[in-house]
Amino acid sequence: MLQEFMFAAAAGGNNAASALTQMGVGHLLEEMMAEPGQFAVSWAVLITLVTMSVLSIYWIVINFFKNLSLRRNSDRVISTFWETPNAQDAIRFMEEQPKSEPFSKIALDAAQAAAHHQRHEGSRLVESLNRSEFVDRALRQAVTRESSRLENGLTVLATVGSTAPFVGLLGTVWGIYGALIRIGASGQASIDAVAGPVGEALIMTALGLFVAIPAVLAYNFFTRLNRVTNNKFDSFAHDLHDFFATGARVGEMPAKR
Repeated sequence: MLQEFMFAAAAGGNNAASALTQMGVGHLLEEMMAEPGQFAVSWAVLITLVTMSVLSIYWIVINFFKNLSLRRNSDRVISTFWETPNAQDAIRFMEEQPKSEPFSKIALDAAQAAAHHQRHEGSRLVESLNRSEFVDRALRQAVTRESSRLENGLTVLATVGSTAPFVGLLGTVWGIYGALIRIGASGQASIDAVAGPVGEALIMTALGLFVAIPAVLAYNFFTRLNRVTNNKFDSFAHDLHDFFATGARVGEMPAKR
């Protein structure tokens, strides 16, 4: 009796050890490559998750360096513009900034609008819109354009964060379904026959979460940074409007331009 019990315990231990060896990512990939037709849905889910992960990482890196550059240069660009005594020199400084620098583009749009309005004094344009209204419209368009550029990639991050868990869950459900079919066909219900395939199917859910969590965190992080930047856009645009409409910022005496 004791020998039979020990034999059963050893067999159970061997089954458990065998089950553990069949629950890894490597074993899952081996099965998927061995029978690609049977694991077509799993391949589709895996490729989709890898694509989502690559896109998410790409936009996280792009937005990180974009916001880093913006924070480093924004204060310098704004302060240099206001500290330059001559307006023409200030505009020339803005023209020298990179195309990706948003504050200089907002200032240049305002300057171009004011110059265009001044060149057409006495025309129907001046009669329909005064300088303040004309500059204000140009600034609104510039701020909207630069704000939209800040949001590049956020839609991808939001989509990945919201859909990747469900894509992984689809892989898990389909994997469990296939595992149950194979178990029923083999007629075996031991621990190694059940735990291995079901455990491998759960890997897809883990992969979906692994892809989604960084995307959600990055989306919230960049949304917060963009909100701060948009507030700086609005503040800078208001000062530019006062400057190009009256010749001075609020609280300063009008200066010759």
